[in-house]
Amino acid sequence: MLRLLTTPMGRSSDPRLFTPVSRTRASAPRQPRYPLATSSNREAFRSTAGPTPVGHYRGVWIRSLVCVALAMVAVGCSRQDAAPRPSQPTTQASDAISAAPVAPDRRVGALFLGGETLHTCSGSVLDSAAGDLILTAAHCVADGVDAYFVPGFTGDVQPNDAWHVDEVFLDPRWLADQNPLADFAIGRVSRDGGGSVRDAAGGGYTLGRAPAVGADVAVTGYPMGVGGGPIGCRTTIAAHDETFPSLRCAGLVDGTSGSPWVSGRTVAGITGGLDGGGCHDDVSYSPPFDDAVARLLARAEAGGEADRAPDAFGDDC
Repeated sequence: MLRLLTTPMGRSSDPRLFTPVSRTRASAPRQPRYPLATSSNREAFRSTAGPTPVGHYRGVWIRSLVCVALAMVAVGCSRQDAAPRPSQPTTQASDAISAAPVAPDRRVGALFLGGETLHTCSGSVLDSAAGDLILTAAHCVADGVDAYFVPGFTGDVQPNDAWHVDEVFLDPRWLADQNPLADFAIGRVSRDGGGSVRDAAGGGYTLGRAPAVGADVAVTGYPMGVGGGPIGCRTTIAAHDETFPSLRCAGLVDGTSGSPWVSGRTVAGITGGLDGGGCHDDVSYSPPFDDAVARLLARAEAGGEADRAPDAFGDDC
């Protein structure tokens, strides 16, 4: 699971180092792999291209984020729970659907922490009244660190591509105790060049309700890494596990938290919810989209008060 950071007080020039540590599946322990850039080093952020990492990373936890920063000056830290806990086996048939590289869609993008070159979560553009809202997982945001959204990310960033996350709106259940049923977040974004992210993306998704079992959906997201492009798959909703819609698509690794589950022009779910979206990369979950997510969108569109994301999280994988 990943956490992205935002502050409702505007852009930060804090030179401290931050990096994401993603939602970790039981099959892959977290390890810092990439050098950090200072949040003031915009040019490095805007011009970086590089390989997509091999591994299972969907998002970042604050504990790990701090450890990675310290690794710049000391020995790297490792997971406290290095030995994976027993979990239900995941078997795949020979004809199982797998994620593969897909053409970028500017309505879907990568989320970055500060001026870092490492993207750690995914998000999508909403067809909102002002055209300035994006959708991601609530576990992808945390208070105190600047966050940027790059729609249609293809491996490098041009000066006008990055949109700063100015405000974040969260469900009261997530604010109270990080209830996975409310693992969705809406962010308000802007950029120095002006305009709306919806216009820049050529449109946005309509917010819908949780899909029924058997419904066809397309999932697109970005594996955690430096550079790289999107991956995705088209599949069907397999079941509602503990009220969480689920789908089977192997290879939706960490970094894909917040990826939209799309049917037509409607986003009916995102990778998140139960275990932050799942502890194995062949089964993914979504928080159930219902009246609560519609109310959250209405509050954001009305210019309501933004929220400060909790900074106390756990990892159920």
